Amino acid sequence: MNPDLKGHFDAKLDKVGPDTENIFDDAFWKSLDFVTNALDNVDARTYVDRRCVFFQKPLLESGTLGTKGNVQVVYPNLTESYSSSQDPPEKGIPLCTLRSFPNKVDHTIAWAKSIFQGYFTDNVESVNLFLSQPNFVEATLKQAGDQKSVLENIKTYLVDERPTTFKECVQWARLEFEKKFNGDILQLLYNFPKDATTSTGAPFWSGPKRAPDALVFDFENPDHVDFLIAGANLRAFNYGIRGDLDVSEYKEVVDAMDIPKFEPKSGVKIQANENESVDPVDADTEELTQLANSLPPPSSLAGFRLTPVEFEKDDDTNFHIQFITAASNCRAQNYAIDGADRHKTKFIAGRIIPAIATTTALVTGLVCLELYKVVDKRDVIEDYKNGFVNLALPFLGFSEPIASQKMEIAGVELDKIWGRYDIHENLTLKQFLEYFEQKYNLTVTMLSQNVSLLYASFFPPAKLNEKYDLKLTELVEAVTKKKLEPHVKTLIFEVCAEDKDGEDVDDIPYVCLHLD
Repeated sequence: MNPDLKGHFDAKLDKVGPDTENIFDDAFWKSLDFVTNALDNVDARTYVDRRCVFFQKPLLESGTLGTKGNVQVVYPNLTESYSSSQDPPEKGIPLCTLRSFPNKVDHTIAWAKSIFQGYFTDNVESVNLFLSQPNFVEATLKQAGDQKSVLENIKTYLVDERPTTFKECVQWARLEFEKKFNGDILQLLYNFPKDATTSTGAPFWSGPKRAPDALVFDFENPDHVDFLIAGANLRAFNYGIRGDLDVSEYKEVVDAMDIPKFEPKSGVKIQANENESVDPVDADTEELTQLANSLPPPSSLAGFRLTPVEFEKDDDTNFHIQFITAASNCRAQNYAIDGADRHKTKFIAGRIIPAIATTTALVTGLVCLELYKVVDKRDVIEDYKNGFVNLALPFLGFSEPIASQKMEIAGVELDKIWGRYDIHENLTLKQFLEYFEQKYNLTVTMLSQNVSLLYASFFPPAKLNEKYDLKLTELVEAVTKKKLEPHVKTLIFEVCAEDKDGEDVDDIPYVCLHLD
């Protein structure tokens, strides 16, 4: 829009995150005077916030949500960071409504998104963990929760229903249609018949509860066919099998199938309302042990991995929105709810809220007002203002940023968020320990980098003697057995330490080793 700015922008298309730190490296961050955010997810915002805290850069964080907007000023050694506070969790749909009693299309879309995540992502990732972690089964059995379901899913994906051809993927999708839209509905009606009453004598199926009807698969129904096609192709993607789009081949496979007739099960518990708790079915130790023993040994599947699906709403060829739309509309047909087209489903499943130009313009203006103060290097917190707007009311409010807290360690005052110990020389381990004791009056008892323990005072003397003369970078490479990447210019160390009285010191900031 402004031709005078031509040539002054370096636009990058790379995702900002840990995977691209070779692109957005130390030199990149150090070259910045300040950072302004225009991000669309919390993970990216918290990552940029962490980098700004690490490189001591001012951050002007902002966002819009329809008619709502906000601006937050994050200033080094002055204010708290973006990650210091979190919004309260959004109120979700009650599980009983989602699982058994939907009454509007938002509920069926949320349900469809949930089974998409379960089928093609969560269960697949559990299988990969089983294949890659030697103690996965033991760890699962020790955890609270539905261990039986986790182990059964792994057995299903690797043994009982593991496809080797695309035809088997089509058969799986057809059977899942039968289970979700016929069998589960008939089971619900078995538990709560259409003439059922509550304890007070009122009809059970009344108010928001709609009595459902089971679906019969029909090739003339486009939602039924879309569920079959999208489900089969996503299943094939998980297993690295080539998909197919020829509807006649799907029909040929389905027509040749023998669909088992539903038989209701007694003893199945279904949550009837939000306040009623339904505990997962407990499996005894012997049953879990037998189930664990029935799993194939990971060594027999060496190198085999499934590919989890990462939900992407904006690719019309990946079957994601097609599956969710079809599953949602089939669910809606069960409950006589008006379905939603692909566009509306994408909006709800992808949690898209249209951007409003006036909100964006106002928030941008508020960011610029704070930007002038940042450029002016104001270091008085009262000069800055966080802004909150809602044009629907209308509301416009401001508050001073919350100050970052200070703390004192061994007589030295440090900032709880921005404070750290900087070292500009690649010391040996012995020099590092002496440096800390002399400069900060702290005796380091443990030193770690990322997840690797580099030093502990309880190590055997022979092991300590091997480490004392290693430079910190050499120590990291020796313990991790990995060479440092060329783009790495800083290393972060965590320390545990005691004061001069031998007392443990809490909340010690990290140590930053500068290699350039």
